[in-house]
Amino acid sequence: MDPNLPTSTSDLLFPLSAQNFSTTLSAVKRSTLSTSNRLHSIYKDSRFVEQAAEVYGFPLIANERCGSWYIPPERKASSVYFKSTDGHSGQWAFSTRRLNLHLLGITGEAGGLLFPHERGVHELCTPKNVVCESEHTQIEARMNGFLENVSSLGLDISALRSSLKKPLRPYWITRDSSDMNVSSLQSVHNYILCCTASQRIFDAEGSGDGYIQGAGDDSEGWAYGLTPTIFWTHREKLLTAERDLPDLIRRYTAIEKETAIAPNYGVRIGPTSLYIGCTDAVPKDQQSSSFDGIIDCGQIACNVPYVSPIGAATSLMRPKLLHLRCCSGKLGSRALRTQLPLIMPFIQAIARTNPRPSLLITCTTGKDISVGVALAILCYFYDSQHQFKLQPTEEALNKTLIRRRLALITLSKPDVNPSRATLQSVHSFLMPISGQSPTRSPSHLRTQEPISTPPASILPR
Repeated sequence: MDPNLPTSTSDLLFPLSAQNFSTTLSAVKRSTLSTSNRLHSIYKDSRFVEQAAEVYGFPLIANERCGSWYIPPERKASSVYFKSTDGHSGQWAFSTRRLNLHLLGITGEAGGLLFPHERGVHELCTPKNVVCESEHTQIEARMNGFLENVSSLGLDISALRSSLKKPLRPYWITRDSSDMNVSSLQSVHNYILCCTASQRIFDAEGSGDGYIQGAGDDSEGWAYGLTPTIFWTHREKLLTAERDLPDLIRRYTAIEKETAIAPNYGVRIGPTSLYIGCTDAVPKDQQSSSFDGIIDCGQIACNVPYVSPIGAATSLMRPKLLHLRCCSGKLGSRALRTQLPLIMPFIQAIARTNPRPSLLITCTTGKDISVGVALAILCYFYDSQHQFKLQPTEEALNKTLIRRRLALITLSKPDVNPSRATLQSVHSFLMPISGQSPTRSPSHLRTQEPISTPPASILPR
């Protein structure tokens, strides 16, 4: 072997011109994928979505992952949650975490709906002229399993069926669709129109004129805090801004935070006395609120020094208010499993004066950690008839029960989207011992003593 030859990649020397060329290419790509180009591309795609909605006359439904960018807020009929991989090849499982069953009523009333920028509705119907025969066969073989999963949730199937008079059928629309007209749809179906909003770019993510395919994806990486609502409110100024666009976005987002109207207290979960809402909805004067108790998961940082969950010093509690140390995101979801033991004595103390206590449970979004807390309470304190019981229910605490209670929450508040980490914390809390008997509630929850109110010095001001 020639000793003068390089023996590793670190020994390779490239001409300075080649290095500059690589740097130039990276700079060009960053410029092409700029925030300005993304907003212009989103607006261009939204015009196609609105055009399709005008042709078919169906309500527009946004997938909250990115679909709201393409629909003006005044035209958005509702929202759903699908993962980006739902419906992709091999990803056909029926999600009991994202039921989206409120779509049935909307579809049945309007005769159909238009769903931009998604393809993940294979489990609804899989015509062979849309997917390949192999994929169709594999999905069809799983249909009985999908039905079993739905049956295990204890849903009112008759009521759901009554909202639809015709079978569902997906129908795909793209920029290349040549038959975009109402006559192409048959009246014997309720249609879910899956509209691919973006223009197809074959060579790269962006085209030479600055257009970006799928510009609304992964907005946390390019939007500077801009939300679809703020974009549509200030669309004209944002689309005409040049170099000062990031500063303009920051200005508008700051104004939005200052002027935002606090949401209603919360959404009631089925026939229970539980409500889920945002932290901003927590009344400033908790003692005068109509709720018997408030559990908030959004005002205490996760980095507060942690103390064992058994003991008064850990509970930032007032007679009607319990703060859990759960920030937003994955850290908060993971912290939830150490905080859940605090809710049991809190509720037991309240229930001594009110046999059916009304509880408001909040987190930053009202869609994630608060859902996990409500789910734990439903499993622990509510029976199969959704009646509150001061003593823990003897109903089997298992995955089936947890799925049923989660289904009740999603039916009552369709925009909830608990993360996997949040649900794992709930599972860990309710079923901590592997192989535990499914006919008993966890003994470690029964023996916990109520937490007394801590000294005023550690209460939040």
